[in-house]
Amino acid sequence: MRARLLRSSLLASAVAVLLVGLPLVIVGAMLLNRQGHEELDEHAFAVHVAALGSRGEPFDTLRRRVVAMLDEPGYAGQMHLEVRGTGESLDVGPPTMGAVWTRVVTGSGVTVRASLPQSAVWSQVARLAAVVLGLSVVAFVAAGLAALMQARRLVSALAVLADNADRIGQGSSRLLPVHSGVAELDRVAAGLQRSADSMAAALAAERQFASDASHQLRTPLTALSMRLEEISTSTSLSQVREEARVALHQVERLTTVVDSLLSRVRRGRGTAVPVELRTLLTQQLEEWSPAFAGRGRRLVLVPHEPVVVLATPSALSQVLATLIENSLKHGAGTATITARRTGGSAVVEVTDEGHGVPSSIGARVFERSVSSAGSTGLGLALARDLAEADGGRLELLRARPPVFALFLNAAEPAG
Repeated sequence: MRARLLRSSLLASAVAVLLVGLPLVIVGAMLLNRQGHEELDEHAFAVHVAALGSRGEPFDTLRRRVVAMLDEPGYAGQMHLEVRGTGESLDVGPPTMGAVWTRVVTGSGVTVRASLPQSAVWSQVARLAAVVLGLSVVAFVAAGLAALMQARRLVSALAVLADNADRIGQGSSRLLPVHSGVAELDRVAAGLQRSADSMAAALAAERQFASDASHQLRTPLTALSMRLEEISTSTSLSQVREEARVALHQVERLTTVVDSLLSRVRRGRGTAVPVELRTLLTQQLEEWSPAFAGRGRRLVLVPHEPVVVLATPSALSQVLATLIENSLKHGAGTATITARRTGGSAVVEVTDEGHGVPSSIGARVFERSVSSAGSTGLGLALARDLAEADGGRLELLRARPPVFALFLNAAEPAG
């Protein structure tokens, strides 16, 4: 794009230079030609008058007057003057060569012939053309430098905007600042920032929802657990029946809470749309490969047939990024991403060559605050919430070596 902007600016500058410089040279040539003819006429008449007025005076007096006329500025110094009919012939000025303009004035027995080489005029035209050409080159270079600076500024701003758009598409809300000085580009940057902020707010709301769901489910589950413990230790049939009745009431209450939470999820989550997995996975590969390379590791995407799933793009990007980041932080060796379609579902698996998930936390790896490396443990829990919000699920298929599988609803490819 930078080259296109530079070419268009230079082309516009070249056209402007031609439209101004060429007419200027043409008009200048016409004026210089007119000036040459006018000076030739003036000097021929002036010498004729001087010759008539010098009758009866020494011949040297006329010569001095004519020589003085040739010392005047303009083309006079390049003219050749001949005077006849004054008793003696007078020839003053440099000899003429090549094509010449001639003016002859005759009267009262005196003839004056004034000659001016055309090369004298055309040399002035050439000087004018050289000056115009020099100024044109300076203007062209200045326009090129200005276009280059403007192109660099625009291309740099557009590159940042494209990168920010990719970040939003991959589910990231951290955008690079854009200060282009171009109102239109700055408005686009502001729009992308608003989109990123909205996405961040949506993710924050989902995190808050998960926290609320945990709090709302904990109480009925605790009560239900207590009732079941009572049933398991009771020997009285009537007491078992009573505890069972209460337990069923707790189950109904739990069902109501779950229905309420699911309704809230459906109202508040993003809209699931067809998403091509290969494109999204390739974006993740490009984003995370440098980080893996920095640790002497590789991130590999196994080639696969096109798979289209129904998901919220930002949420799906967040889930995939969480799995890849989890492998980067806690895994070892080559991390491999595979994707395939199985019936009406699609499966994305992320695995590596590390020691895997410790057996002590294997069953609780998706719980909040559960981590094998002292981190917050929120990543996998949030990833599972996001997957389930789109009707999918996230599971640990194998602990050693670790295999995390993301199950999604498949969609038919467009077209």
